[in-house]
Amino acid sequence: MPQELLLQVTPEIAANELLLKTYLSKQIKVSERDIQHVSILKRSIDARQKAIKINLKVVIYLEGESILEHPIQLPDYKNVSSAPEVIVVGAGPAGLFAALQLIELGLKPIVLERGKDVRGRRRDLKAINVDHVVDEDSNYCFGEGGAGTYSDGKLYTRSKKRGDVTRILELLVAFGASPDILVDAHPHIGTNKLPQIIQDIREKIIECGGQVLFETRLTDILIKSNEVQGVVTQKGDTILAKKLILATGHSARDIFELLDRKKVFIEAKPFALGVRAEHPQSLIDRIQYSCDYRGEHLPPAPYSIVKQVGGRGMYSFCMCPGGVIAPCATSPGEVVTNGWSPSKRDQATANSGIVIELKLEDFKPFAKFGALAGMEFQKSIEQKAWHLAGETQKVPAQRMVDFTQNKVSAAIPKTSYVPGTTSVEMGQVFPGFLSQILREGFTEFGKSMRGYLTNEAILHAPESRTSSPVRIPRNAETLEHLQIKGLYPCGEGAGYAGGIISAAIDGEQCALKSGAILKV
Repeated sequence: MPQELLLQVTPEIAANELLLKTYLSKQIKVSERDIQHVSILKRSIDARQKAIKINLKVVIYLEGESILEHPIQLPDYKNVSSAPEVIVVGAGPAGLFAALQLIELGLKPIVLERGKDVRGRRRDLKAINVDHVVDEDSNYCFGEGGAGTYSDGKLYTRSKKRGDVTRILELLVAFGASPDILVDAHPHIGTNKLPQIIQDIREKIIECGGQVLFETRLTDILIKSNEVQGVVTQKGDTILAKKLILATGHSARDIFELLDRKKVFIEAKPFALGVRAEHPQSLIDRIQYSCDYRGEHLPPAPYSIVKQVGGRGMYSFCMCPGGVIAPCATSPGEVVTNGWSPSKRDQATANSGIVIELKLEDFKPFAKFGALAGMEFQKSIEQKAWHLAGETQKVPAQRMVDFTQNKVSAAIPKTSYVPGTTSVEMGQVFPGFLSQILREGFTEFGKSMRGYLTNEAILHAPESRTSSPVRIPRNAETLEHLQIKGLYPCGEGAGYAGGIISAAIDGEQCALKSGAILKV
């Protein structure tokens, strides 16, 4: 009978199949020749001690034992070209996985995406990086695949109570992702590999009779007697359907404004805001691995840190080892930062959002905007940063120690942020209470991670799109909007997800709920 073992091994053993087999043969006291196959079920790094270990969960198959690994394959999707239709607004993970789930249910998704297809987006990303030109419909946030496609592709989630994480991961593998994402404790696809996977998902939707309409922005939702009737696009086209899954992402401010104008109930939601800090990756490796050189068998080290400062949480967010910082504005006249890593995480720098929890009372100066108060607070900081940095896509920047000492940095070295930086005293970007918390927090971070507080670290501002500043309320059981029948607020933009996996899970669940009603 196959044996399942939990073990700790050196990075060298974990990375070498032959060395692992030798190690296991001694553990279970059999000849190496008797070990037919070893399957790794889970893998994580334990860097708590100076001698770093890899935690493995393995299954050992001896000669003559049947290998029980099941092949990962796509569901048996049917053709739905003539089936009842559901409109899905947004082709991010929530929208795409909603569409796939609708097809499984025998329903036809009509996916509307304001941006371009995943390949067409690249030209617009170059424009924002090189020419400082922001296309409001095609950028790092908008376009096929959503914000995660070109801003990292992290798959780690704490949302296991929300749905079946393994199902989402297996679907991604079936569409071309590395099987390693099923094994690693912190799975990651990489911005360089996600586009092909996203394209394959779209092609499957179309092959099965669904529709995916690019450069098609929603401008109105048709509502009669508090029930969805369809939508209108910026081209003037009307698409009729009784079910609408609204999966527009956390930066679709025009959608929040549309709902507000139409008196569709929405509410302000707290979010987090701060800066993106960039360190040399070698410095983070030294801190996390307690060694001068991590070696070839350890990946670039990530970090996760949280402190309570001034009664608020200050924490790392979307940490990108071996990654770069990207410009993520969605309108002219603002600057926004985010980070991403390629699949190999082989860049020379590490970056992370360092953000502070906001509270609803922080938005009081914008109270006249009602449910959009948090969004206007967010916009005001992005616009101020744009002005302070020179009214291009350059961002305000400051060395970390200089920031804690209220000192303008004499010079900012070249960072991974391609549009460039402008030396600014960061306290000008944020309200005073946020600047003070950030200063105190970085000092506390330096006490916990010796070497973290350094002028080698460059702060870029702002990191402001951590989550939606608006929640679109829905019934906890039916997932339908509390006021509008047939409207299913979904994913990050509606306030119900925080990353690729949780958004995909929410997309599937909204599809299941809306589809169940249609199939009755």
